[in-house]
Amino acid sequence: MITDYIQAAMNHAKYEYLTEDGVYYAEIPELPGVWASAENEEDVQGELREALEGWIALGLRLNHPLPVIDGVGLTFESAR
Repeated sequence: MITDYIQAAMNHAKYEYLTEDGVYYAEIPELPGVWASAENEEDVQGELREALEGWIALGLRLNHPLPVIDGVGLTFESAR
Protein backbone atom coordinates (compact mmCIF):
# COMPACT_ATOMS: atom_id res chain seq x y z
CA MET A 1 0.00 0.00 0.00
CA ILE A 2 2.68 2.56 0.95
CA THR A 3 4.88 1.38 -1.92
CA ASP A 4 2.02 2.01 -4.36
CA TYR A 5 1.54 5.51 -2.94
CA ILE A 6 5.25 6.31 -3.25
CA GLN A 7 5.34 5.05 -6.84
CA ALA A 8 2.22 7.03 -7.79
CA ALA A 9 3.70 10.19 -6.28
CA MET A 10 7.08 9.67 -7.94
CA ASN A 11 5.30 9.34 -11.28
CA HIS A 12 4.24 12.99 -10.80
CA ALA A 13 7.79 14.24 -10.13
CA LYS A 14 9.05 17.17 -12.19
CA TYR A 15 12.80 17.43 -12.83
CA GLU A 16 14.79 20.45 -13.89
CA TYR A 17 18.46 21.26 -14.35
CA LEU A 18 19.27 24.64 -12.82
CA THR A 19 22.11 25.85 -15.02
CA GLU A 20 22.87 28.90 -12.88
CA ASP A 21 23.44 26.67 -9.82
CA GLY A 22 24.73 23.60 -11.64
CA VAL A 23 22.33 21.27 -9.79
CA TYR A 24 19.29 19.18 -10.56
CA TYR A 25 16.03 20.10 -8.84
CA ALA A 26 12.98 17.87 -8.44
CA GLU A 27 9.58 18.31 -6.86
CA ILE A 28 6.19 16.67 -6.65
CA PRO A 29 3.84 19.62 -7.25
CA GLU A 30 0.80 17.93 -5.67
CA LEU A 31 2.68 17.50 -2.38
CA PRO A 32 3.76 20.84 -0.89
CA GLY A 33 7.25 20.74 0.56
CA VAL A 34 8.36 17.58 -1.24
CA TRP A 35 11.44 18.64 -3.21
CA ALA A 36 15.13 17.86 -3.54
CA SER A 37 18.31 18.99 -5.24
CA ALA A 38 21.50 17.15 -6.09
CA GLU A 39 24.48 17.18 -8.46
CA ASN A 40 23.08 14.57 -10.86
CA GLU A 41 19.78 13.06 -12.01
CA GLU A 42 20.19 9.76 -10.18
CA ASP A 43 20.96 11.41 -6.85
CA VAL A 44 18.12 13.92 -7.13
CA GLN A 45 15.65 11.08 -7.68
CA GLY A 46 16.93 9.28 -4.57
CA GLU A 47 16.83 12.48 -2.53
CA LEU A 48 13.28 13.18 -3.71
CA ARG A 49 12.18 9.68 -2.70
CA GLU A 50 13.70 10.20 0.78
CA ALA A 51 11.95 13.57 1.11
CA LEU A 52 8.67 11.93 0.08
CA GLU A 53 9.07 9.09 2.59
CA GLY A 54 9.77 11.59 5.39
CA TRP A 55 6.79 13.71 4.33
CA ILE A 56 4.51 10.66 4.42
CA ALA A 57 5.82 9.51 7.82
CA LEU A 58 5.35 12.94 9.36
CA GLY A 59 1.89 13.35 7.84
CA LEU A 60 0.75 9.99 9.20
CA ARG A 61 2.31 10.65 12.61
CA LEU A 62 0.51 14.00 12.86
CA ASN A 63 -2.70 12.43 11.53
CA HIS A 64 -2.79 14.79 8.55
CA PRO A 65 -4.89 13.71 5.58
CA LEU A 66 -2.67 12.79 2.65
CA PRO A 67 -3.95 13.52 -0.85
CA VAL A 68 -5.05 10.67 -3.07
CA ILE A 69 -2.73 10.34 -6.06
CA ASP A 70 -3.91 8.46 -9.14
CA GLY A 71 -6.53 6.68 -7.05
CA VAL A 72 -4.01 5.60 -4.40
CA GLY A 73 -4.50 6.91 -0.88
CA LEU A 74 -3.06 6.29 2.57
CA THR A 75 -4.87 6.37 5.86
CA PHE A 76 -3.67 5.47 9.29
CA GLU A 77 -5.77 4.30 12.17
CA SER A 78 -3.98 4.16 15.48
CA ALA A 79 -4.55 1.30 17.88
CA ARG A 80 -6.19 2.52 21.06
